[in-house]
Amino acid sequence: MNDTWTIQAALEWTVGYLERKGDENPRLSSQWLLSEATGLSRIELYAHFDKPLSMEEREVLREYVARRGAGEPLQYITGEVGFRHISVKVEPGVLIPRPETEVLVSEGLAVLPAPPKRIAADALASDDLLAGAVERSEAAADGTADGAASMVEEDLLAAPDGKENGAARKAGSIGLDGTPELLVADLCTGTGCIACSIAYEHPETRVIATDIAPEAVALARKNAELLGLADRIEVIECSLGESVAAELIGSFDLVISNPPYIPTAVLADIPKEVSDFEPSLALDGGADGLDLFKPLVAWSVRALKPGAHMAVELHETCLDEAAAIARQAGFIAAKVVEDLAGRPRILVARKPFDEDEERR
Repeated sequence: MNDTWTIQAALEWTVGYLERKGDENPRLSSQWLLSEATGLSRIELYAHFDKPLSMEEREVLREYVARRGAGEPLQYITGEVGFRHISVKVEPGVLIPRPETEVLVSEGLAVLPAPPKRIAADALASDDLLAGAVERSEAAADGTADGAASMVEEDLLAAPDGKENGAARKAGSIGLDGTPELLVADLCTGTGCIACSIAYEHPETRVIATDIAPEAVALARKNAELLGLADRIEVIECSLGESVAAELIGSFDLVISNPPYIPTAVLADIPKEVSDFEPSLALDGGADGLDLFKPLVAWSVRALKPGAHMAVELHETCLDEAAAIARQAGFIAAKVVEDLAGRPRILVARKPFDEDEERR
């Protein structure tokens, strides 16, 4: 390259280099890397083609291009990935979220009661608080409610952000609109992308997320914190649901999971970008791809409340067998959902209601 590296020259050189290294989409990779090195958006790159790169930007780009040329996934280099309506941090040692898992989240959200309209619910809560305050104020004027003035002040101070005093609801059990909070288990959480998406998109959910890998647990906690969701997401280091509190068993509204599911024999054929850089612990599902699914189903049927659902992402060759295993465990209404490429990918099944409830 010339001594002066403009954005255009750097982009053209990077595209050619990555193309020679076998990158499947060298232009897209080059745009992402140059964007990350310069702090410009991909659109801004094209608006500043003649802008020279600083020496620091050149050094950063060289490092990024070398890593990408060696096959390292773009997401590990840039350190984050977009997932549905959020962006999550990604780090080596933790599985990178993929579009198929966005479909899994859609299916999980679809079987939960729809989230309330927050504006209307908050307005109603404020109206209720104000009405109660007025009643107590009037009672105080009649001399029938000692200390009502201070109670009015407390209510009005709490009203603007929808928060309640200690008597209003038990933490973690009642939502802002007075409805029961929905409890979700996200097993094998990885980056926490599923847990964070559900908590972000459905404000009446509380999520217990688990993973056996300490790196994943730390990253999931970080993502929940960065997204402002740490108060509704608890991340536990354990295998599947073994360390979930016993008192919660039987009360979950949804169990959702993207467990390791690639059959061991298939691992030999996956792209080197995946096999060389992503953790095998998060990929290998055993001989039939269902090593983790079988105990997951057994835990789920106990953990869910009657009528609640399980949603699991699996390998396209495993769905029929997985559905049979789920039915044998006691699930009903098992259905298979295709991914964005039209391949069988998601199993959704329901725990039956108790017989008495079914009659009603």
